[in-house]
Amino acid sequence: MNSRYFCLLLLLLAPLDAAFSQEKPGWIKRAIQKAISDTTSPGKPSFRIYPTLAYSPETSFEFGFSSLLLFQAKNDTLNRLSEIQAFTFITLEAQYGIWLDNAIYGDQDKWFFLGRTRFQRFPLLYYGIGPETSGHEPALIDANYLLLRQRVLRKIVPNLFVGPEVDYQQLYNTSFNQPEGNHEYEAPLGSDGTRNLGLGAALVYDNRHNVLNVRKGLFGEISFLQYAPKLGSDYKFYGVNLDIRSSHPTNARNVLAWQLYGNFLSGNVPFNQLALMGGEMIMRGYYSGRYRDKNMLAFQTEHRWLPFRFSKRIGGTVFAAAAVVAPKLNEFSWKHIRPSGGVGLRYLLFPKKDIFLRLDVGFTKEGPGFYLFTGEAF
Repeated sequence: MNSRYFCLLLLLLAPLDAAFSQEKPGWIKRAIQKAISDTTSPGKPSFRIYPTLAYSPETSFEFGFSSLLLFQAKNDTLNRLSEIQAFTFITLEAQYGIWLDNAIYGDQDKWFFLGRTRFQRFPLLYYGIGPETSGHEPALIDANYLLLRQRVLRKIVPNLFVGPEVDYQQLYNTSFNQPEGNHEYEAPLGSDGTRNLGLGAALVYDNRHNVLNVRKGLFGEISFLQYAPKLGSDYKFYGVNLDIRSSHPTNARNVLAWQLYGNFLSGNVPFNQLALMGGEMIMRGYYSGRYRDKNMLAFQTEHRWLPFRFSKRIGGTVFAAAAVVAPKLNEFSWKHIRPSGGVGLRYLLFPKKDIFLRLDVGFTKEGPGFYLFTGEAF
């Protein structure tokens, strides 16, 4: 089962950009021009909202809106660019959701708030646990899902931040549906509903100036989270997360970037909080959770043209990745490494802030996955 298919109406209409300079454009052109034109001055907040359309077999058609707010503390261009992204959707199967991501820097980087929020009623495809699960006829776990994760970080020296982290995840109103005529899956831990609260700390190094389109910079994070019944969790487990990203300009327009990502968990981990391979950020082309287990290592690299030499707004990328999951650290195996790769288009939505929309197509041996988001994958 592939990832959701996204189509952005404004991106499809981007070739009309040259026509916007015509005298007295119609109201449709004026609306599109307003949506894609960046009229804010440097340092001033910018906001965009645009429609999305998606399709997948488990949801039918999905309609939604994405929005992006960009700003710099005290409207000072010397401060880093902060971003708040929101996405809301509803499907023809009466499923719905709201996503919110934030990376907010205070004045002179004194504080850094990094987090994400998810609330959705949306089916989760379940292929089993482990590095060799079958890709045929996954089970379907329908549930309400809530995620609240936030890091509140304080600068201790330039570019180095430390602070507490909280993670709350809940599944409720769940139903575990076996493939029709097939009952091969055992119900995993947490499939009847689960609520877990984790507390911990994160250490982050970040010298990026533009989080959504890093031309040059290094981001490194290591964090620890402990979940326990005394904190209100249904299960007791803990995890260590590692995320290292580096971007290197090859010339004024081109960027070569790479990322190393790892999840390492121990204890009674519910299925929805295992390390998940796939999704819109890493291992594009695989459904998020196509492979899952207590441990995962992943690496990806990407070359970006931002924009192409022949265009002021259109760019592109090529990327490749590999990842592996295992129940224990000493059980990682070369034979279980899964590769993926793909290509993408970019559209410069905020020229003055150097922010692109990305439309990526990731390829695996199981088929393609399509992704549309604001900002780069990493």
